[in-house]
Amino acid sequence: MSIHIDGASRGNPGYSGIGIVITKDNDKIAEYKEFIGTKTNNQAEYIALKKALEIASSIDDEITVLSDSELVINQRTNKYKVRNKQLKLLFKEISNLEKYFRIVIYRHIPREINRYADSLANQAIDERIKYKNAGT
Repeated sequence: MSIHIDGASRGNPGYSGIGIVITKDNDKIAEYKEFIGTKTNNQAEYIALKKALEIASSIDDEITVLSDSELVINQRTNKYKVRNKQLKLLFKEISNLEKYFRIVIYRHIPREINRYADSLANQAIDERIKYKNAGT
């Protein structure tokens, strides 16, 4: 099973959203988007990964996570250390979620291949902005 994840932030920090697309044998199984408040771009990427693992844990025990975030991929594969305090907490939570899987593979992909997850993350932000503006 493949999971495309993306986090988007308008400003750094700024309004943020996450987008997740789960596929198996080239068929879309699930998609998810959520506005996550005011976060940094890196926090949004990590929150997208955490939510993807939560969703996927009830679907399959072998996953490949695909992301255009070099930071997330390189930290999850231990090429980079995690220095940021908030990211360290998310990193630990993600490590605990990984225990629900037999196999977890992380792959960096170009942004062009991750457009659908990116569009979901941005839709979540746009919907929040429209909702907020409609209420004022």
